[in-house]
Amino acid sequence: MMKLYFAPNSRATRPRWVLEELGVPYELVPVDVLQREHKRPEYLRIHPLGSLPALEDDGHPMFESAAILMHVADKYPDKGLAPTHGSPERAEYYQWLMFCMATMEPPLSAYSAHSRYLPEHERVPAEAERGKKRFTDISRVLETRLSGREFLVGERFTAADVVMASILNWASGMGLLADFPVLRAYMERQLARPAARRALQA
Repeated sequence: MMKLYFAPNSRATRPRWVLEELGVPYELVPVDVLQREHKRPEYLRIHPLGSLPALEDDGHPMFESAAILMHVADKYPDKGLAPTHGSPERAEYYQWLMFCMATMEPPLSAYSAHSRYLPEHERVPAEAERGKKRFTDISRVLETRLSGREFLVGERFTAADVVMASILNWASGMGLLADFPVLRAYMERQLARPAARRALQA
């Protein structure tokens, strides 16, 4: 059975959401970050950087949220959470997953860190503004992409929607989607899915 190492309000909600969508058995292993359980030697053997999430599949550990959900979606191809290998939709699926992780997350993370999460004496206002501007520019592109679309790729829900909705939920919590009604509506549709509600519960 797969083991997902999990803490609420972290990127671990992404693979948990996919696992819930798939309806396959897995063990949820809570990791108390306030007690620094993610920095203990037994967890560092699974994720050497001590971050979340991590997954063990038949005893084989892996980390990085997008890599985990891609692996799990491919493990159950009959469930349809990833487009067919070699198809144009598969190419777009890879494109948007990489867009999420390499293009969208870094400026959002910078804005988050320098506007609220770093200790005040470590915050650099210019970094926060730079991250906010970059994320806003990206959101304009995404608003056009999702206009008139229910899902990010093709005509059905995929694991790429999990990552995209997760990032947009994070951005919404920081007030960055106020000018993007299409993105808000897309995010709300995905988060209303029963599997999403189960994954986001504490």
